[in-house]
Amino acid sequence: MLLSTQANRYALQLLAARTSGKQLPLLSAQAPLSIPDAYDIAKTIADIRVAQGEIMVGRKVGFANRKFHAHHGLARTAGMPSWSPLFAGTVRYVEDNHGIQSLAGALQPRIQPEIVFKLGKTPAPHANIDELADCIAWMAHGLEIVTCPYPDWQFTVADAIAAFGLHGALLIGEPKSLSQTSRHYLAQVLADASVSLSHSDGDGYTLCAAGFGSDVLGSPVFSLKRLQCLLATQPQFAPLAAGEIISTGTWAEAYPVTPGQTWLTAFSGVSLPGLNISFV
Repeated sequence: MLLSTQANRYALQLLAARTSGKQLPLLSAQAPLSIPDAYDIAKTIADIRVAQGEIMVGRKVGFANRKFHAHHGLARTAGMPSWSPLFAGTVRYVEDNHGIQSLAGALQPRIQPEIVFKLGKTPAPHANIDELADCIAWMAHGLEIVTCPYPDWQFTVADAIAAFGLHGALLIGEPKSLSQTSRHYLAQVLADASVSLSHSDGDGYTLCAAGFGSDVLGSPVFSLKRLQCLLATQPQFAPLAAGEIISTGTWAEAYPVTPGQTWLTAFSGVSLPGLNISFV
């Protein structure tokens, strides 16, 4: 178990690396680091950020796409996503689904497509899938910029949880309000949907990745349920509540992104507009 002084030291190191835009050595290479240890560090970081005036607006789910578990040596985490806090300063709503995003200070940035939910009601502690879906006020397409303070994107799950869940920024497209009927079918609709991720450095676009909603723990709605179940085992953190936004996990492999590129997404099987983001 990590001592509170050590958790605080790691938290300050990670915050400093984020502020300075400099990498730092892998935490787990310095001493054993368990997943509970990583959440202790994440809790310390969140407490510091709140004390400094930042506002927590939701959560992001990580390691939810089972397709990439084996590729990253994470097979044992299948069905066991992680989560990290989202703060207002790193969440942005993109007007008309077109935007410009700065990468200044971002450590080894990559881009990944997700579905974002906003909770209109607080879920009951043991809500089933239908009851949980009934708490979703709207859904939207999101592009998350993930960053990594560790060299060459090498880390354990615990290292990633401690380092802000690798979250850099979340760009959210036009929200789509959900009717009672659409909520009832939402899990299956999203499971059957697909997304493409393309980029351009000039003329034309190159398809880089594609993915299905079913790869995200079966559906982004199931990802939300897994998050709720995980939080139930962590009394040090507040449960899900009305007003939170939840980024439910990537549909495709995260790709490196550089200034000068424009990235474009398109959905099939669900009536959500894609995003068009230029990076500077």
